[in-house]
Amino acid sequence: PSPSPRAMATTRAAPPPSLARRHRALRDDHLARARPSSSTSTLGRRRDRAVSATTRAYVPTDRVSELQSEGAYAVLAAAQALEREGRDIVHLEIGQPGFPTPSHVARAGIDAIDAGKTKYSSPDGIPTLKESIARYVSRTRGLDDDAVSPDEVVVGPGAKPGLFFPALAVISPGDEVMYPDPGFPTYKAMIQVAGGVPVPVPLRADGASFDMDAFRAKMSPKTKLVVLNSPANPTGGVMPAEDVEAVAAAAKENDAWVLSDEIYSRLVYGDGEDDTGNATASSVFNIPGMRDRTILVDGFSKTYCMTGWRLGWAVMPAALAKKVELLLVHSVGCTATFTQEAGIAALEGPQDGVLEMVDEYRRRRDFVVGALNEIPGVECPTPAGAFYAFPDVSAFGKSSKEIADLLLAEGGVAVLPGTDFGANGEGKIRLSYVGDMETLREGCARIAATLGKLEIERS
Repeated sequence: PSPSPRAMATTRAAPPPSLARRHRALRDDHLARARPSSSTSTLGRRRDRAVSATTRAYVPTDRVSELQSEGAYAVLAAAQALEREGRDIVHLEIGQPGFPTPSHVARAGIDAIDAGKTKYSSPDGIPTLKESIARYVSRTRGLDDDAVSPDEVVVGPGAKPGLFFPALAVISPGDEVMYPDPGFPTYKAMIQVAGGVPVPVPLRADGASFDMDAFRAKMSPKTKLVVLNSPANPTGGVMPAEDVEAVAAAAKENDAWVLSDEIYSRLVYGDGEDDTGNATASSVFNIPGMRDRTILVDGFSKTYCMTGWRLGWAVMPAALAKKVELLLVHSVGCTATFTQEAGIAALEGPQDGVLEMVDEYRRRRDFVVGALNEIPGVECPTPAGAFYAFPDVSAFGKSSKEIADLLLAEGGVAVLPGTDFGANGEGKIRLSYVGDMETLREGCARIAATLGKLEIERS
């Protein structure tokens, strides 16, 4: 039975002995601070006992005990600490587009704010943006104009909800999930939180695709989900069409889902073009028979230089979209309406800026890859997409972390160790070539000078 109001009042009036002792200890502590005396050490011991009595150790749950942050944030913080000490640091660690948000996109967001579009919106996105995304996906993935329905579209604050929430909705504890290693750190994190079993798949030497022999060996009826990322972070690799088709066939055979992270879909330096004029990467989304088992993730951050706007989307079967919408309801609630209005302007407006940006990234890529390959002991494949180079620096006999730390501490250039993207990234470092040419020239010169002081332990 519940205690009566009288009993509750009595309980409040007479705290238990342990609580009374804490009160006395806190009082004594206050007195000690006000009137220092010879008894300070005794009071200090009482204070320590009071603190230990009121402090409870946090024990993380299984779902978060193994979580780690993205290494880019740690390297950025270390670089900024050196800058506060007066050091000049060249930043090549962050995948932040080196161009501003297109002016017509920014203006659409500002106009939406001025028009009062600052209130709650539908959890899965405003209808006009979902319709725009459906049309955009249809035309950029080589489908009929009305192939994608707005009911299949879920909008979120960034593309990460499009990764994380579908994973929560399809992975049950114990399910195996295959993902690229090296790969984007969120893949492993979302698998762990969902209670799945991470199954890292190594990449081939140039980073363009899975090592397909390893993929076939690891794929099994226990596989619930396969994560693809093409163009890829950290390698810049673009998966060949035949490998995408092989993954699709394996998913069908084993009744598995495929989550295709295509956030760099418009940053491709190949020959084939969609009707926007962009070179294209093969997508599992348009392979016959894959629509009902594919989650396509994309967004605005990389293509339209909108990293801080936090706007992305995912396309999936409508039944799954409904469950993902509920996860949005109970987490972020909704995405800012004025941000979504800016997204419509990005998709429906002129695309010339995207094409010009890709041309410039190609120029920067060619410079960086050439400069790195001129350094004795460094081998860098030419990435076919995204804006990252992933050179092999294993010839120096040091770990990726040691090389990255050395480049920051002695060379004044921030890069990421390959192991920030998984154990199979050992021996590599990641550079982002989003900066202007002056920054890239200085960064590559510092890398060459720093690595030039090391002995090459193997050819």
